[in-house]
Amino acid sequence: MTAPAAPTTTAALLVNDDGHYLLHLRDAHKNICSAGQWSLPGGHPEPGENLDAAIVRELREEAALHIPGLVPFAAVETLDDGDRPPGRVQVYLGRWNGDPAALPLTEGIMLRWTPPEQLPWLTMDARTTAVIRHHQADPHAHQHTDGALPVLRVRSIGTKTVLNVVGVHLYLERDGKILLGLRHPDSSYAPSEHHFLAGHCEQESAVACLIREAKEEAGLVIAAEDVEFVHVVHLLDAPGMQPRMQLVFRARRWQGEPQVLEPDKCVSWGWWPADALPEPTVAYTRAAIDGIRHGRPYTELGWA
Repeated sequence: MTAPAAPTTTAALLVNDDGHYLLHLRDAHKNICSAGQWSLPGGHPEPGENLDAAIVRELREEAALHIPGLVPFAAVETLDDGDRPPGRVQVYLGRWNGDPAALPLTEGIMLRWTPPEQLPWLTMDARTTAVIRHHQADPHAHQHTDGALPVLRVRSIGTKTVLNVVGVHLYLERDGKILLGLRHPDSSYAPSEHHFLAGHCEQESAVACLIREAKEEAGLVIAAEDVEFVHVVHLLDAPGMQPRMQLVFRARRWQGEPQVLEPDKCVSWGWWPADALPEPTVAYTRAAIDGIRHGRPYTELGWA
């Protein structure tokens, strides 16, 4: 049997007189634990510092919080795939009734009081969820022990939030042939390869993006009511790169003939038989066309 892990970090469960919990929203775009999730304030001890001193210092440094009477409440162990606890967080319980918006927060996005009924709707760190559930079940559980803290165990899961890029692509078919553009040889993506008319979603809907890109890139006029979704490719170009959700829409009708309006991106447009696509054609473009022809709505590429 593996021995319990020694506490390696600290956290504070702060509750106000209304029974609300002080939660900390962590940065989403950093390589940190619980990125983009609601968690508890806290941190690691410095060399030679004990846990009691560490939680006091962390609260002071992160938000100028001075909480008298903090008491150890529970320990949380995160189990890995071998059910071995790699480390333990010691959670302290305290009471505070201040305004978190007035605190000079130095880490993360924000602190806020959260009523228990809102907790199910938040993306929360698994350890925070376990601690709050334990507190809700028995707020005084730590007082019923003989100095040994209750140990809460949660399963380790990937918690780093990774945003996916959303791409929008136009599938046009005429007389059994599909419209593809030849990308500029100096293009940063897929130079000298054939590809759908495409673009990235900005602050707009996917269909609005499609209509805008068709007009800007090729002078094609498309109405929203003539657009239908036909395929999506969830793409990972290489391990560690940002994933991409590539949406493909068919336009049943359109006005105009394709023109080269952005020659720095596309040097020509052409209509190609679906069973004789030009070489080279972007791999996920081929995959999407194959999926559409065979009635499949979804393709994954690049995922292990």
